[in-house]
Amino acid sequence: MVKVLFVCTGNICRSPTAEGVFRALVKQAGLEHHVHADSAGTDGYHVGEPPDQRSQRAARSRGVDLSDLRARKVTIADFAAFDYILAMDRGHLAQLRRMMPSTSPATVALFLDYAAVGAGRDVPDPYYGGADGFAEVLDLCEAGAAGLLAAIQRQKGLRASVSAS
Repeated sequence: MVKVLFVCTGNICRSPTAEGVFRALVKQAGLEHHVHADSAGTDGYHVGEPPDQRSQRAARSRGVDLSDLRARKVTIADFAAFDYILAMDRGHLAQLRRMMPSTSPATVALFLDYAAVGAGRDVPDPYYGGADGFAEVLDLCEAGAAGLLAAIQRQKGLRASVSAS
């Protein structure tokens, strides 16, 4: 089982959107028994809360349901439990690298480094903006998730077991 953790600040906008989009792609590929996704925040402001309603609304408009997700904070144990820990921006990446135990086998990287275009780019925080920001986050998460799943399939030799519809 390949385990992926998406990380943003409060775990209510960007990282749950990435988790939901990635889970949908994994399910579409028939790989849900081989790839697991979760999300967390670097800060515990919203622990136990569902994703922001604007994130849920934007995701729902593209057929992705985030309603069952709940915010949590990244823990040291995550560095042993997950194969990939992916930061939504460079600030999160720096925090994760500072937290990461030297013995951790996890790949800690910027999420959009997996996108076909956008390597080194941050997923912008839509929290203080309008609906367009949440749509942009979805666009970026779709690109990053597609690239990530392709990379995992190549590295682990996984093949989609159902055709895309």
